[in-house]
Amino acid sequence: MHEALLRSLTPSVLGILVRRGADFAAAEDAVQDALVEAVRAWPADPPRDPLGWLVTVAWRRFLDATRADAARRRREDLVDEEPAPGPAPAVDDTLQLYFLCAHPSLTPASAVALTLRAVGGLTTRQIAQAYLVPEATMAQRISRAKRTVSGVRFDQPGDVATVLRVLYLVFNEGYSGDVDLVAEAIRLTRQLAAAIDHPEVAGLLALMLLHHARRAARTAPDGSLVPLAQQDRARWDTTSIAEGVEILQAALARDRLGEFQAQAAIAALHADAPTAEETDWVQIVEWYDELARLTDSPVVRLNRAVAVGEADGPRAGLAALAALDDSLPRHAAVAAYLHERDGDLATAARLYAEAARKALNLAERNHLTRQAARLNARRCR
Repeated sequence: MHEALLRSLTPSVLGILVRRGADFAAAEDAVQDALVEAVRAWPADPPRDPLGWLVTVAWRRFLDATRADAARRRREDLVDEEPAPGPAPAVDDTLQLYFLCAHPSLTPASAVALTLRAVGGLTTRQIAQAYLVPEATMAQRISRAKRTVSGVRFDQPGDVATVLRVLYLVFNEGYSGDVDLVAEAIRLTRQLAAAIDHPEVAGLLALMLLHHARRAARTAPDGSLVPLAQQDRARWDTTSIAEGVEILQAALARDRLGEFQAQAAIAALHADAPTAEETDWVQIVEWYDELARLTDSPVVRLNRAVAVGEADGPRAGLAALAALDDSLPRHAAVAAYLHERDGDLATAARLYAEAARKALNLAERNHLTRQAARLNARRCR
């Protein structure tokens, strides 16, 4: 319970410190120290005002670090601004912090990584997986970003594209990873859509709603994954689907296509199909072609290979897959699926087992292991 509360309060505490004059890197360190202290102290003595407690402790940690710094004399006047004991104002600074982390002094990749770590609540490992890089590489990138913004006043917010990228990655991690951040990502994207008239903001919101609409059907009662083709479509949230499609149609009508609109269009085609067999795979391939043109992403081309396999047959899908690097995450799983559809059960079983060993989370690993076992059992009959 305390962990969830601390995660929800972290952006507000960080925002209060930044507004009071702390540079972002020092403020984040102070907030992390306060969180550690809360984990130690709260079980035995929970505070009546958790936010006020965290602000007070974080501010004192910041002041301690500031006094020890070479620039102590320049910052000593901040001592007089220590917040008075008592309830702290309940202000939601999360979206503002996303923009502040997308600072012009940072590259877009570094800004995204810093925001995911400092504000989004993701671990370095989770961020590294999202970017398909080693964890050590991502740790260095985040450390460099902190050094870059150390001492910088955050009065020049970054651009919308970087913030959208962060929100997208937070949603993806919450949707399929270890931490549930889906509702928070949707909430912040709604805020952004209300504040900014931008077709890609609308596209991202539509994409989130359409994916989230299928969430209840994604897992069986025992927690195992249910592939899209096998999901009970009666469990899909039709209200979210209708809202997502309406938002997407309005965005596409503006004729300023971006990657999030293209992804949402693919999700909408899946949501529109009454059954898996009635999915319009030909149109989905066309949207993947648009998406590949916009992003040149190997992950997009991997997903396109699956769509080609459904539209034109498994051998066409395997031909599309052959052009891609087999070290891509989930490459083996896609190859296994296409080989199974082509009737090569031995190769498919071997590839499912290989994909299970490379899986990024336990649920996916268990699903792929079961697929391999299923095919091996069929071969032994």
